[in-house]
Amino acid sequence: MEGGRPGDTVRKDGTKFSFRQFFKLITTTKPKYHLLIIGILLLIASSSVQIYVPKLASSLVNSFSEGIDYSLLLKVVLLFVASAIISAIGGTVLGIFGENVIQNLRKNLWLKLTTLKVKYFDTIKSGEISSRLVNDTSQVKQLLANTFPQTISSIILVLGSVYMMIRMDWRMCLAMLVTVPIVLIIMLPIFGFGTKVGHMRQDALAEFNGIASETLSEIRLVKTSNAEKQAQMRANREVDKLFKVGKKEAVFDATMQPLMMMAMMSMIFGLLAYGMHRIAIGAMAIGTLMSFLMYLFNLIGAMPSVATLFTEMAKAAGSTKRVQELLDEEPEDLQSGEIIDLTGKKLKVTNIDFAYENDEPILTGVSFEAKPNQIIAFAGPSGGGKSTIFSLLERFYDPSRGVIQFGDTKIQDINLTDYRSQIGFVSQDSAIMAGTIRDNLTYGLDKEFSDDELWNVLELAYARKFVEEMPDGLMTEVGERGVKISGGQRQRIAIARAFLRNPKILMLDEATASLDSESEMMVQGALANLMKGRTTLVIAHRLATIVDSDKIYFLEKGMITGSGTHAELVESHETYAKYVSEQFRVDTPLVMA
Repeated sequence: MEGGRPGDTVRKDGTKFSFRQFFKLITTTKPKYHLLIIGILLLIASSSVQIYVPKLASSLVNSFSEGIDYSLLLKVVLLFVASAIISAIGGTVLGIFGENVIQNLRKNLWLKLTTLKVKYFDTIKSGEISSRLVNDTSQVKQLLANTFPQTISSIILVLGSVYMMIRMDWRMCLAMLVTVPIVLIIMLPIFGFGTKVGHMRQDALAEFNGIASETLSEIRLVKTSNAEKQAQMRANREVDKLFKVGKKEAVFDATMQPLMMMAMMSMIFGLLAYGMHRIAIGAMAIGTLMSFLMYLFNLIGAMPSVATLFTEMAKAAGSTKRVQELLDEEPEDLQSGEIIDLTGKKLKVTNIDFAYENDEPILTGVSFEAKPNQIIAFAGPSGGGKSTIFSLLERFYDPSRGVIQFGDTKIQDINLTDYRSQIGFVSQDSAIMAGTIRDNLTYGLDKEFSDDELWNVLELAYARKFVEEMPDGLMTEVGERGVKISGGQRQRIAIARAFLRNPKILMLDEATASLDSESEMMVQGALANLMKGRTTLVIAHRLATIVDSDKIYFLEKGMITGSGTHAELVESHETYAKYVSEQFRVDTPLVMA
Protein backbone atom coordinates (compact mmCIF):
# COMPACT_ATOMS: atom_id res chain seq x y z
CA MET A 1 0.00 0.00 0.00
CA GLU A 2 1.40 3.32 -0.98
CA GLY A 3 1.65 5.95 1.74
CA GLY A 4 1.33 9.64 1.16
CA ARG A 5 -2.29 10.74 1.00
CA PRO A 6 -3.66 12.84 3.85
CA GLY A 7 -5.79 10.44 5.81
CA ASP A 8 -3.41 7.57 5.10
CA THR A 9 -1.44 6.39 8.14
CA VAL A 10 0.41 3.61 6.32
CA ARG A 11 3.98 3.95 5.10
CA LYS A 12 4.81 2.70 1.63
CA ASP A 13 6.55 -0.27 3.27
CA GLY A 14 3.21 -1.35 4.74
CA THR A 15 3.87 -0.24 8.32
CA LYS A 16 0.64 0.94 9.93
CA PHE A 17 0.54 3.53 12.67
CA SER A 18 -0.62 2.13 16.00
CA PHE A 19 -1.73 4.52 18.73
CA ARG A 20 -1.34 1.70 21.25
CA GLN A 21 2.26 1.04 20.23
CA PHE A 22 3.06 4.75 20.08
CA PHE A 23 1.76 5.55 23.56
CA LYS A 24 3.32 2.38 24.95
CA LEU A 25 6.66 3.71 23.69
CA ILE A 26 6.04 7.16 25.19
CA THR A 27 5.06 5.60 28.54
CA THR A 28 8.49 3.94 28.80
CA THR A 29 10.07 7.43 29.01
CA LYS A 30 8.04 8.39 32.11
CA PRO A 31 7.04 11.74 30.55
CA LYS A 32 6.05 14.83 32.52
CA TYR A 33 2.36 14.71 31.65
CA HIS A 34 1.63 17.95 33.51
CA LEU A 35 3.67 19.82 30.88
CA LEU A 36 1.65 18.18 28.10
CA ILE A 37 -1.63 19.11 29.78
CA ILE A 38 -0.55 22.70 30.47
CA GLY A 39 0.70 23.11 26.88
CA ILE A 40 -2.50 21.73 25.34
CA LEU A 41 -4.70 23.88 27.62
CA LEU A 42 -2.74 26.98 26.59
CA LEU A 43 -3.15 26.13 22.90
CA ILE A 44 -6.87 25.55 23.44
CA ALA A 45 -7.10 28.95 25.15
CA SER A 46 -5.25 30.56 22.25
CA SER A 47 -7.58 28.88 19.74
CA SER A 48 -10.62 30.02 21.70
CA VAL A 49 -9.40 33.62 21.57
CA GLN A 50 -8.83 33.29 17.81
CA ILE A 51 -12.43 32.12 17.44
CA TYR A 52 -13.80 35.03 19.46
CA VAL A 53 -11.77 37.84 17.88
CA PRO A 54 -13.53 37.81 14.42
CA LYS A 55 -16.88 38.21 16.19
CA LEU A 56 -15.61 41.33 17.93
CA ALA A 57 -14.07 42.56 14.68
CA SER A 58 -17.50 42.25 13.02
CA SER A 59 -19.06 44.51 15.66
CA LEU A 60 -16.14 46.95 15.32
CA VAL A 61 -16.50 47.23 11.52
CA ASN A 62 -20.30 47.52 11.64
CA SER A 63 -19.98 50.44 14.11
CA PHE A 64 -17.59 52.44 11.90
CA SER A 65 -20.53 54.41 10.44
CA GLU A 66 -21.16 55.79 13.92
CA GLY A 67 -17.48 56.42 14.64
CA ILE A 68 -14.62 54.31 15.96
CA ASP A 69 -15.27 52.45 19.21
CA TYR A 70 -11.79 52.80 20.71
CA SER A 71 -12.53 50.59 23.69
CA LEU A 72 -13.66 47.78 21.38
CA LEU A 73 -10.67 48.37 19.09
CA LEU A 74 -8.33 48.16 22.08
CA LYS A 75 -10.06 44.95 23.20
CA VAL A 76 -9.55 43.37 19.74
CA VAL A 77 -5.87 44.36 19.67
CA LEU A 78 -5.27 43.08 23.20
CA LEU A 79 -6.96 39.77 22.40
CA PHE A 80 -4.77 39.37 19.30
CA VAL A 81 -1.66 40.02 21.39
CA ALA A 82 -2.89 37.72 24.19
CA SER A 83 -3.59 34.95 21.70
CA ALA A 84 -0.05 35.21 20.28
CA ILE A 85 1.55 35.25 23.75
CA ILE A 86 -0.53 32.31 25.04
CA SER A 87 0.23 30.34 21.86
CA ALA A 88 3.97 31.05 22.24
CA ILE A 89 3.96 29.96 25.89
CA GLY A 90 1.98 26.84 25.04
CA GLY A 91 4.36 25.97 22.21
CA THR A 92 7.36 26.48 24.53
CA VAL A 93 5.88 24.22 27.21
CA LEU A 94 5.12 21.52 24.65
CA GLY A 95 8.61 21.89 23.20
CA ILE A 96 10.12 21.31 26.65
CA PHE A 97 7.80 18.31 27.10
CA GLY A 98 8.94 16.87 23.78
CA GLU A 99 12.61 17.44 24.56
CA ASN A 100 12.14 15.71 27.92
CA VAL A 101 10.56 12.71 26.20
CA ILE A 102 13.32 12.56 23.60
CA GLN A 103 15.98 12.89 26.31
CA ASN A 104 14.58 9.94 28.26
CA LEU A 105 13.92 7.90 25.11
CA ARG A 106 17.50 8.34 23.90
CA LYS A 107 18.81 7.43 27.35
CA ASN A 108 16.65 4.29 27.30
CA LEU A 109 17.88 3.40 23.83
CA TRP A 110 21.52 3.96 24.77
CA LEU A 111 21.09 1.90 27.94
CA LYS A 112 19.59 -0.87 25.81
CA LEU A 113 22.32 -0.65 23.16
CA THR A 114 25.12 -0.89 25.71
CA THR A 115 23.56 -3.96 27.31
CA LEU A 116 22.51 -5.83 24.16
CA LYS A 117 24.18 -9.09 23.26
CA VAL A 118 27.05 -8.93 20.78
CA LYS A 119 25.13 -10.99 18.22
CA TYR A 120 22.74 -8.03 17.68
CA PHE A 121 25.62 -5.90 16.40
CA ASP A 122 26.71 -8.69 14.04
CA THR A 123 23.66 -8.06 11.85
CA ILE A 124 22.86 -4.34 12.23
CA LYS A 125 24.95 -1.59 10.63
CA SER A 126 26.26 1.16 12.90
CA GLY A 127 24.65 3.77 10.63
CA GLU A 128 21.24 2.18 11.17
CA ILE A 129 21.74 2.18 14.93
CA SER A 130 22.69 5.88 14.80
CA SER A 131 19.51 6.51 12.82
CA ARG A 132 17.45 4.91 15.61
CA LEU A 133 19.07 7.19 18.18
CA VAL A 134 18.77 10.42 16.18
CA ASN A 135 16.28 10.33 13.32
CA ASP A 136 13.63 7.93 14.63
CA THR A 137 13.50 9.52 18.09
CA SER A 138 13.22 12.99 16.52
CA GLN A 139 10.30 11.77 14.40
CA VAL A 140 8.55 10.49 17.53
CA LYS A 141 9.09 13.87 19.22
CA GLN A 142 7.74 15.73 16.19
CA LEU A 143 4.50 13.78 16.30
CA LEU A 144 4.07 13.90 20.08
CA ALA A 145 5.11 17.45 20.93
CA ASN A 146 4.19 19.31 17.74
CA THR A 147 1.75 17.53 15.47
CA PHE A 148 -0.69 16.10 18.03
CA PRO A 149 -1.13 19.33 20.04
CA GLN A 150 -1.32 21.49 16.90
CA THR A 151 -3.94 19.13 15.49
CA ILE A 152 -6.04 19.39 18.67
CA SER A 153 -5.73 23.18 18.51
CA SER A 154 -6.63 23.19 14.80
CA ILE A 155 -9.66 20.94 15.27
CA ILE A 156 -10.94 23.29 18.01
CA LEU A 157 -10.29 26.24 15.70
CA VAL A 158 -12.14 24.60 12.79
CA LEU A 159 -15.15 23.49 14.86
CA GLY A 160 -15.35 26.82 16.68
CA SER A 161 -15.06 28.83 13.48
CA VAL A 162 -17.75 26.76 11.74
CA TYR A 163 -20.07 27.13 14.73
CA MET A 164 -19.62 30.90 14.80
CA MET A 165 -20.12 31.18 11.04
CA ILE A 166 -23.37 29.18 11.20
CA ARG A 167 -24.65 31.50 13.89
CA MET A 168 -23.73 34.59 11.86
CA ASP A 169 -24.91 33.55 8.34
CA TRP A 170 -25.55 29.88 7.53
CA ARG A 171 -25.74 30.46 3.77
CA MET A 172 -22.30 32.08 3.63
CA CYS A 173 -21.02 29.33 5.94
CA LEU A 174 -22.41 26.65 3.62
CA ALA A 175 -20.66 28.26 0.64
CA MET A 176 -17.40 28.28 2.54
CA LEU A 177 -17.76 24.68 3.77
CA VAL A 178 -18.35 23.53 0.19
CA THR A 179 -15.53 25.58 -1.32
CA VAL A 180 -12.76 24.69 1.15
CA PRO A 181 -13.09 20.87 0.81
CA ILE A 182 -13.23 21.17 -3.00
CA VAL A 183 -9.92 23.05 -2.99
CA LEU A 184 -8.40 20.47 -0.64
CA ILE A 185 -9.60 17.57 -2.82
CA ILE A 186 -8.03 19.24 -5.86
CA MET A 187 -4.76 19.55 -3.92
CA LEU A 188 -4.75 15.93 -2.62
CA PRO A 189 -2.74 14.46 -5.51
CA ILE A 190 -0.07 17.12 -4.99
CA PHE A 191 0.03 16.42 -1.25
CA GLY A 192 0.30 12.70 -2.03
CA PHE A 193 3.19 13.23 -4.43
CA GLY A 194 5.00 15.43 -1.91
CA THR A 195 4.65 12.86 0.88
CA LYS A 196 5.80 10.06 -1.40
CA VAL A 197 8.87 12.06 -2.37
CA GLY A 198 9.51 12.75 1.32
CA HIS A 199 9.49 9.01 2.08
CA MET A 200 11.81 8.32 -0.85
CA ARG A 201 14.23 11.01 0.32
CA GLN A 202 14.12 9.71 3.90
CA ASP A 203 14.95 6.16 2.79
CA ALA A 204 17.66 7.28 0.36
CA LEU A 205 19.30 9.47 3.03
CA ALA A 206 19.28 6.57 5.51
CA GLU A 207 21.01 4.32 2.98
CA PHE A 208 23.59 6.98 2.09
CA ASN A 209 24.20 7.69 5.78
CA GLY A 210 24.84 3.99 6.43
CA ILE A 211 27.33 3.71 3.55
CA ALA A 212 29.12 6.94 4.52
CA SER A 213 29.44 5.91 8.18
CA GLU A 214 30.70 2.45 7.26
CA THR A 215 33.26 3.74 4.75
CA LEU A 216 34.61 6.59 6.89
CA SER A 217 34.93 4.37 9.97
CA GLU A 218 37.16 2.04 7.92
CA ILE A 219 38.99 4.71 5.90
CA ARG A 220 42.37 3.07 6.50
CA LEU A 221 41.09 -0.15 4.95
CA VAL A 222 39.90 1.88 1.96
CA LYS A 223 43.34 3.47 1.59
CA THR A 224 45.38 0.31 2.06
CA SER A 225 43.13 -1.61 -0.35
CA ASN A 226 43.30 1.08 -3.04
CA ALA A 227 39.52 1.00 -2.85
CA GLU A 228 38.94 4.74 -3.21
CA LYS A 229 37.28 4.33 -6.61
CA GLN A 230 35.12 1.48 -5.37
CA ALA A 231 34.04 3.53 -2.35
CA GLN A 232 33.41 6.55 -4.61
CA MET A 233 31.33 4.53 -7.08
CA ARG A 234 29.28 2.99 -4.28
CA ALA A 235 28.59 6.38 -2.69
CA ASN A 236 28.00 8.01 -6.08
CA ARG A 237 25.22 5.53 -6.83
CA GLU A 238 23.46 6.61 -3.64
CA VAL A 239 24.12 10.30 -4.34
CA ASP A 240 22.63 9.81 -7.82
CA LYS A 241 19.55 8.28 -6.23
CA LEU A 242 19.33 11.31 -3.94
CA PHE A 243 19.70 13.57 -6.98
CA LYS A 244 16.79 11.84 -8.74
CA VAL A 245 14.68 12.21 -5.64
CA GLY A 246 15.89 15.82 -5.31
CA LYS A 247 14.70 16.61 -8.87
CA LYS A 248 11.25 15.33 -7.99
CA GLU A 249 11.36 17.36 -4.81
CA ALA A 250 12.38 20.46 -6.76
CA VAL A 251 9.42 19.97 -9.12
CA PHE A 252 7.12 19.59 -6.14
CA ASP A 253 8.49 22.66 -4.34
CA ALA A 254 8.34 24.78 -7.49
CA THR A 255 4.80 23.67 -8.34
CA MET A 256 3.26 23.60 -4.91
CA GLN A 257 3.48 27.27 -4.01
CA PRO A 258 1.97 28.78 -7.19
CA LEU A 259 -0.75 26.13 -7.34
CA MET A 260 -1.62 26.67 -3.69
CA MET A 261 -1.62 30.43 -4.21
CA MET A 262 -3.84 30.13 -7.29
CA ALA A 263 -6.29 27.80 -5.51
CA MET A 264 -6.46 29.96 -2.39
CA MET A 265 -6.85 33.23 -4.27
CA SER A 266 -9.60 31.72 -6.44
CA MET A 267 -11.41 30.49 -3.34
CA ILE A 268 -11.07 33.82 -1.52
CA PHE A 269 -12.15 35.78 -4.62
CA GLY A 270 -15.18 33.54 -5.12
CA LEU A 271 -16.29 33.81 -1.50
CA LEU A 272 -15.63 37.55 -1.47
CA ALA A 273 -17.75 37.99 -4.61
CA TYR A 274 -20.59 35.97 -3.07
CA GLY A 275 -20.33 37.97 0.14
CA MET A 276 -20.45 41.29 -1.74
CA HIS A 277 -23.54 40.03 -3.54
CA ARG A 278 -25.24 39.32 -0.20
CA ILE A 279 -24.22 42.75 1.09
CA ALA A 280 -25.64 44.34 -2.08
CA ILE A 281 -29.02 42.71 -1.55
CA GLY A 282 -28.98 43.67 2.13
CA ALA A 283 -28.76 40.10 3.46
CA MET A 284 -25.47 40.58 5.25
CA ALA A 285 -23.49 43.39 6.87
CA ILE A 286 -19.97 44.23 5.76
CA GLY A 287 -18.65 43.48 9.25
CA THR A 288 -20.03 39.96 8.96
CA LEU A 289 -18.19 39.50 5.66
CA MET A 290 -15.00 40.70 7.35
CA SER A 291 -15.54 38.13 10.13
CA PHE A 292 -16.14 35.38 7.58
CA LEU A 293 -12.90 36.19 5.83
CA MET A 294 -11.07 36.02 9.17
CA TYR A 295 -12.71 32.65 9.91
CA LEU A 296 -11.73 31.53 6.41
CA PHE A 297 -8.09 32.27 7.18
CA ASN A 298 -8.53 30.31 10.42
CA LEU A 299 -9.74 27.35 8.35
CA ILE A 300 -6.98 27.74 5.77
CA GLY A 301 -4.38 27.75 8.53
CA ALA A 302 -5.94 24.88 10.47
CA MET A 303 -6.80 22.38 7.73
CA PRO A 304 -3.18 21.69 6.64
CA SER A 305 -2.34 20.97 10.31
CA VAL A 306 -5.07 18.34 10.41
CA ALA A 307 -3.88 16.88 7.10
CA THR A 308 -0.28 16.91 8.34
CA LEU A 309 -1.31 14.67 11.24
CA PHE A 310 -1.79 11.72 8.90
CA THR A 311 1.47 12.35 7.08
CA GLU A 312 3.39 12.56 10.36
CA MET A 313 1.62 9.45 11.67
CA ALA A 314 2.72 7.58 8.54
CA LYS A 315 6.31 8.73 9.07
CA ALA A 316 6.23 7.91 12.79
CA ALA A 317 4.80 4.44 12.12
CA GLY A 318 8.15 3.12 10.92
CA SER A 319 10.11 5.08 13.55
CA THR A 320 7.93 3.81 16.40
CA LYS A 321 8.17 0.25 15.18
CA ARG A 322 11.96 0.33 14.81
CA VAL A 323 12.54 1.99 18.19
CA GLN A 324 10.16 -0.40 19.95
CA GLU A 325 11.81 -3.41 18.27
CA LEU A 326 15.16 -2.22 19.60
CA LEU A 327 13.76 -1.71 23.11
CA ASP A 328 12.20 -5.19 22.96
CA GLU A 329 15.54 -6.85 22.16
CA GLU A 330 16.74 -9.14 24.92
CA PRO A 331 19.68 -7.58 26.79
CA GLU A 332 22.46 -9.30 28.65
CA ASP A 333 21.63 -10.15 32.26
CA LEU A 334 24.26 -8.17 34.17
CA GLN A 335 22.64 -8.49 37.61
CA SER A 336 21.77 -12.09 38.47
CA GLY A 337 24.18 -14.94 39.12
CA GLU A 338 26.71 -15.96 41.75
CA ILE A 339 29.69 -13.84 42.74
CA ILE A 340 32.61 -16.26 42.42
CA ASP A 341 36.35 -15.63 42.68
CA LEU A 342 38.02 -17.42 39.74
CA THR A 343 41.37 -17.56 41.52
CA GLY A 344 42.48 -21.18 41.87
CA LYS A 345 39.54 -22.47 39.81
CA LYS A 346 40.13 -24.89 36.96
CA LEU A 347 38.61 -23.93 33.61
CA LYS A 348 36.93 -26.90 31.98
CA VAL A 349 35.31 -26.86 28.54
CA THR A 350 33.39 -30.01 27.68
CA ASN A 351 32.17 -31.02 24.24
CA ILE A 352 30.93 -27.61 23.04
CA ASP A 353 29.33 -26.94 19.67
CA PHE A 354 28.68 -23.49 18.27
CA ALA A 355 27.42 -21.88 15.06
CA TYR A 356 26.76 -18.23 14.18
CA GLU A 357 24.24 -19.50 11.64
CA ASN A 358 22.36 -22.72 12.26
CA ASP A 359 23.61 -24.47 9.12
CA GLU A 360 27.26 -23.37 9.43
CA PRO A 361 28.96 -25.01 12.46
CA ILE A 362 32.05 -23.18 13.70
CA LEU A 363 32.99 -25.43 16.63
CA THR A 364 32.23 -29.14 16.96
CA GLY A 365 32.85 -31.23 20.08
CA VAL A 366 35.58 -28.94 21.47
CA SER A 367 36.92 -29.92 24.92
CA PHE A 368 39.92 -28.63 26.87
CA GLU A 369 40.91 -27.58 30.36
CA ALA A 370 43.20 -25.03 31.98
CA LYS A 371 44.46 -25.53 35.50
CA PRO A 372 45.22 -22.50 37.71
CA ASN A 373 48.25 -20.49 36.52
CA GLN A 374 48.76 -22.68 33.44
CA ILE A 375 49.50 -21.28 29.99
CA ILE A 376 47.19 -22.89 27.46
CA ALA A 377 47.72 -22.13 23.77
CA PHE A 378 45.57 -22.58 20.69
CA ALA A 379 47.13 -22.97 17.26
CA GLY A 380 45.93 -23.92 13.83
CA PRO A 381 44.96 -22.46 10.46
CA SER A 382 42.87 -19.28 10.18
CA GLY A 383 39.14 -19.84 10.43
CA GLY A 384 39.57 -22.85 12.67
CA GLY A 385 37.52 -21.34 15.52
CA LYS A 386 40.21 -20.14 17.93
CA SER A 387 38.85 -16.60 18.36
CA THR A 388 35.33 -18.02 18.63
CA ILE A 389 36.44 -19.98 21.71
CA PHE A 390 37.54 -16.69 23.28
CA SER A 391 34.16 -15.12 22.40
CA LEU A 392 32.40 -17.99 24.16
CA LEU A 393 34.65 -17.64 27.19
CA GLU A 394 33.88 -13.91 27.34
CA ARG A 395 30.19 -14.86 27.10
CA PHE A 396 29.55 -12.82 23.97
CA TYR A 397 27.69 -15.91 22.74
CA ASP A 398 26.36 -19.09 24.30
CA PRO A 399 27.40 -22.53 22.98
CA SER A 400 24.61 -24.47 21.28
CA ARG A 401 25.77 -27.59 23.11
CA GLY A 402 28.25 -28.46 25.84
CA VAL A 403 29.41 -26.93 29.11
CA ILE A 404 31.97 -24.28 30.10
CA GLN A 405 32.71 -24.14 33.81
CA PHE A 406 35.11 -22.87 36.44
CA GLY A 407 35.46 -25.45 39.16
CA ASP A 408 31.97 -26.92 39.51
CA THR A 409 30.13 -23.76 38.42
CA LYS A 410 28.87 -23.20 34.89
CA ILE A 411 29.83 -19.77 33.59
CA GLN A 412 26.15 -19.02 32.83
CA ASP A 413 25.51 -19.22 36.60
CA ILE A 414 28.18 -16.62 37.43
CA ASN A 415 27.27 -12.93 37.66
CA LEU A 416 28.24 -11.57 34.25
CA THR A 417 29.58 -8.19 35.43
CA ASP A 418 31.75 -9.79 38.11
CA TYR A 419 32.84 -12.54 35.71
CA ARG A 420 34.08 -10.14 33.04
CA SER A 421 35.83 -7.99 35.65
CA GLN A 422 38.10 -11.00 36.33
CA ILE A 423 39.09 -11.45 32.67
CA GLY A 424 41.78 -9.49 30.87
CA PHE A 425 41.84 -9.50 27.07
CA VAL A 426 44.59 -8.27 24.74
CA SER A 427 44.16 -8.72 20.99
CA GLN A 428 46.31 -7.97 17.95
CA ASP A 429 44.27 -4.80 17.37
CA SER A 430 43.47 -3.72 20.91
CA ALA A 431 40.61 -1.28 21.15
CA ILE A 432 41.52 2.27 22.11
CA MET A 433 38.80 4.85 22.71
CA ALA A 434 38.99 8.53 21.81
CA GLY A 435 40.17 10.44 24.86
CA THR A 436 43.30 10.64 27.00
CA ILE A 437 45.73 7.90 27.96
CA ARG A 438 44.33 8.11 31.52
CA ASP A 439 40.79 7.63 30.18
CA ASN A 440 41.88 4.52 28.29
CA LEU A 441 43.77 2.99 31.20
CA THR A 442 40.82 3.38 33.58
CA TYR A 443 38.08 2.61 31.03
CA GLY A 444 35.31 0.54 32.62
CA LEU A 445 36.81 0.70 36.11
CA ASP A 446 34.85 2.33 38.95
CA LYS A 447 37.80 2.90 41.27
CA GLU A 448 39.71 6.19 41.26
CA PHE A 449 43.40 5.70 40.48
CA SER A 450 46.30 7.96 41.43
CA ASP A 451 48.89 9.02 38.86
CA ASP A 452 51.48 6.85 40.65
CA GLU A 453 49.33 3.74 40.17
CA LEU A 454 48.95 4.50 36.47
CA TRP A 455 52.67 5.17 35.99
CA ASN A 456 53.37 1.87 37.74
CA VAL A 457 51.26 -0.22 35.32
CA LEU A 458 52.70 1.71 32.37
CA GLU A 459 56.18 0.77 33.57
CA LEU A 460 55.21 -2.91 33.85
CA ALA A 461 53.88 -2.68 30.28
CA TYR A 462 57.09 -1.02 28.97
CA ALA A 463 54.98 2.03 28.13
CA ARG A 464 56.13 4.58 30.72
CA LYS A 465 58.95 6.02 28.64
CA PHE A 466 56.93 6.94 25.56
CA VAL A 467 54.03 8.31 27.65
CA GLU A 468 56.45 10.52 29.63
CA GLU A 469 57.82 11.86 26.34
CA MET A 470 54.37 12.96 25.21
CA PRO A 471 53.56 16.65 25.71
CA ASP A 472 50.68 16.10 28.17
CA GLY A 473 51.72 12.78 29.68
CA LEU A 474 48.73 10.86 31.00
CA MET A 475 46.39 13.57 29.68
CA THR A 476 47.60 13.21 26.07
CA GLU A 477 44.76 12.77 23.60
CA VAL A 478 45.15 9.57 21.54
CA GLY A 479 42.57 10.41 18.86
CA GLU A 480 39.72 8.30 17.55
CA ARG A 481 40.66 4.61 17.80
CA GLY A 482 44.12 5.69 18.98
CA VAL A 483 45.25 7.02 15.59
CA LYS A 484 47.75 9.44 17.18
CA ILE A 485 49.91 6.65 18.60
CA SER A 486 51.64 3.67 16.97
CA GLY A 487 50.43 0.08 16.92
CA GLY A 488 53.05 -1.00 19.43
CA GLN A 489 52.15 1.86 21.75
CA ARG A 490 48.45 0.95 21.52
CA GLN A 491 49.30 -2.64 22.44
CA ARG A 492 51.34 -1.60 25.46
CA ILE A 493 48.58 0.74 26.68
CA ALA A 494 46.14 -2.18 26.33
CA ILE A 495 48.53 -4.36 28.36
CA ALA A 496 48.84 -1.61 31.00
CA ARG A 497 45.06 -1.50 31.16
CA ALA A 498 45.03 -5.27 31.71
CA PHE A 499 47.57 -4.84 34.55
CA LEU A 500 45.29 -2.25 36.14
CA ARG A 501 42.31 -4.63 35.97
CA ASN A 502 44.46 -7.31 37.66
CA PRO A 503 42.57 -10.15 35.96
CA LYS A 504 42.40 -13.73 37.22
CA ILE A 505 42.15 -15.06 33.65
CA LEU A 506 44.23 -13.57 30.84
CA MET A 507 43.38 -14.06 27.17
CA LEU A 508 45.85 -13.07 24.44
CA ASP A 509 44.67 -13.15 20.83
CA GLU A 510 47.60 -12.70 18.43
CA ALA A 511 48.84 -9.93 20.73
CA THR A 512 52.12 -9.42 18.82
CA ALA A 513 51.03 -10.43 15.32
CA SER A 514 51.00 -7.01 13.65
CA LEU A 515 54.04 -5.41 15.30
CA ASP A 516 57.52 -4.63 14.05
CA SER A 517 60.48 -6.42 15.67
CA GLU A 518 61.35 -3.65 18.16
CA SER A 519 57.74 -3.19 19.28
CA GLU A 520 57.25 -6.95 19.44
CA MET A 521 60.19 -7.36 21.84
CA MET A 522 58.77 -4.73 24.17
CA VAL A 523 55.24 -6.14 24.01
CA GLN A 524 56.54 -9.68 24.60
CA GLY A 525 58.38 -8.45 27.69
CA ALA A 526 55.23 -6.72 28.93
CA LEU A 527 53.16 -9.85 28.30
CA ALA A 528 55.66 -11.99 30.20
CA ASN A 529 55.18 -9.71 33.20
CA LEU A 530 51.41 -9.79 32.82
CA MET A 531 51.19 -13.60 32.57
CA LYS A 532 52.94 -14.25 35.88
CA GLY A 533 50.64 -15.90 38.43
CA ARG A 534 47.60 -15.99 36.13
CA THR A 535 45.77 -18.62 34.11
CA THR A 536 46.59 -17.58 30.57
CA LEU A 537 44.98 -18.57 27.27
CA VAL A 538 46.93 -17.70 24.12
CA ILE A 539 46.04 -17.71 20.43
CA ALA A 540 49.00 -17.54 18.09
CA HIS A 541 49.87 -18.26 14.48
CA ARG A 542 53.54 -17.68 15.23
CA LEU A 543 54.44 -20.84 17.10
CA ALA A 544 57.61 -19.27 18.56
CA THR A 545 55.37 -17.41 21.02
CA ILE A 546 53.73 -20.53 22.47
CA VAL A 547 56.37 -23.29 22.52
CA ASP A 548 56.77 -23.05 26.31
CA SER A 549 53.02 -23.33 26.95
CA ASP A 550 51.90 -26.00 29.40
CA LYS A 551 49.59 -27.39 26.72
CA ILE A 552 48.82 -26.58 23.09
CA TYR A 553 45.50 -27.40 21.38
CA PHE A 554 45.53 -27.58 17.59
CA LEU A 555 42.23 -26.59 15.92
CA GLU A 556 41.23 -27.39 12.35
CA LYS A 557 37.77 -26.65 10.94
CA GLY A 558 36.28 -26.20 14.39
CA MET A 559 37.64 -29.41 15.88
CA ILE A 560 40.61 -30.13 18.12
CA THR A 561 42.77 -32.54 16.16
CA GLY A 562 45.63 -32.72 18.61
CA SER A 563 46.87 -31.58 22.03
CA GLY A 564 49.98 -31.75 24.13
CA THR A 565 53.21 -29.89 24.71
CA HIS A 566 55.18 -28.47 21.83
CA ALA A 567 57.51 -31.47 21.76
CA GLU A 568 54.62 -33.94 21.96
CA LEU A 569 52.76 -32.31 19.07
CA VAL A 570 55.87 -32.20 16.90
CA GLU A 571 56.12 -35.95 17.35
CA SER A 572 52.42 -36.86 17.10
CA HIS A 573 50.70 -34.26 14.90
CA GLU A 574 51.71 -34.12 11.26
CA THR A 575 50.16 -30.72 10.48
CA TYR A 576 51.66 -29.09 13.58
CA ALA A 577 55.05 -30.53 12.73
CA LYS A 578 54.70 -29.09 9.22
CA TYR A 579 53.89 -25.67 10.66
CA VAL A 580 56.99 -25.90 12.87
CA SER A 581 59.26 -26.85 9.98
CA GLU A 582 57.92 -23.98 7.86
CA GLN A 583 58.25 -21.34 10.58
CA PHE A 584 61.54 -22.22 12.26
CA ARG A 585 65.07 -22.62 11.04
CA VAL A 586 67.18 -25.24 12.74
CA ASP A 587 69.35 -22.68 14.43
CA THR A 588 66.49 -20.43 15.62
CA PRO A 589 66.01 -20.59 19.38
CA LEU A 590 62.38 -21.08 20.42
CA VAL A 591 61.48 -18.62 23.15
CA MET A 592 58.37 -17.93 25.09
CA ALA A 593 56.73 -14.51 24.50
